[in-house]
Amino acid sequence: MRLPPFNPYIAVGIGVLSVSTSAVFVKLADQAPAAMIANYRLLIAVLLMAPIILAKYRHEIKHIGRKDWLLSALAGVFLAFHFILWFESLNYTSVASSVVLVTLQPIFAFLGTYIFFKERFSYGAIISMLIALIGSIIISWGDFQISGMALFGDILALLGAITVTGYFLLGQRVRRNLSLMTYTFVVYGVSSITLIIYNLLVGNAFTGYPMDHWWIFIALAIIPTFFGHTLFNWALKWLSTSTISMGIVFEPIGASILAYIILDEKVTASQLLGGTIVLFGLFLFILSTNRKTTLTISKKKQQDD
Repeated sequence: MRLPPFNPYIAVGIGVLSVSTSAVFVKLADQAPAAMIANYRLLIAVLLMAPIILAKYRHEIKHIGRKDWLLSALAGVFLAFHFILWFESLNYTSVASSVVLVTLQPIFAFLGTYIFFKERFSYGAIISMLIALIGSIIISWGDFQISGMALFGDILALLGAITVTGYFLLGQRVRRNLSLMTYTFVVYGVSSITLIIYNLLVGNAFTGYPMDHWWIFIALAIIPTFFGHTLFNWALKWLSTSTISMGIVFEPIGASILAYIILDEKVTASQLLGGTIVLFGLFLFILSTNRKTTLTISKKKQQDD
């Protein structure tokens, strides 16, 4: 029996702030193609993880089954195209619109579990999904009034939400057999290879970017990846999944504030109204699909993943 080394709610807060930087970093790297930004984010993350994997998890990689390799590879491809679509959306629409629409991922995930695993919807889940849908329509309609390209960016963000849903659904199956570190390393590795092939096919340059862009690539690999998603995964040892999901819903707020401060991006009335409705719908959705009624910090010792 032991308490967490520090408050997991603080870890979630740090994680939310960290992932909120992702869209802003992508916007700042405006001289690099979206696929190349994604490529270096994942490639650098893989290189940073490699020493730990070789030291502690090499034996597990040797014993990965054929089916788990296949599902992990598919998850990596989905993750690669999630980053391509989401990062590309930021070339056309605002940080606020893009991040809010990508945050609809929990709803697409639940739709996926309904289609593939026959999981039933509650009335609360259906109502909350409709509320979130109304909010996304308001955002998209407002962006269409600005320009057709902004609407195109919104569509790319939604496609990014769908592809990351595929990544998560596949991950649910594979994570039953693999530790978090091993699974993450394999998926990031496959994603990096996918992105390298994609960039070669479309003719994107691998070098020649300003020095500040290389620092942005490194920052993307460290801040939203390790200080964001890794902290969320650590906090899952102590908090329920719904608590983590609630925290992640605040990512669009953090990203919009950072975009206003750093990029001087203003939030339009339709983005504010639609975003508020989407986040409200997501809150209701997470609450309605959460089977646990109380959120507590567990003192039970967990084995390291």
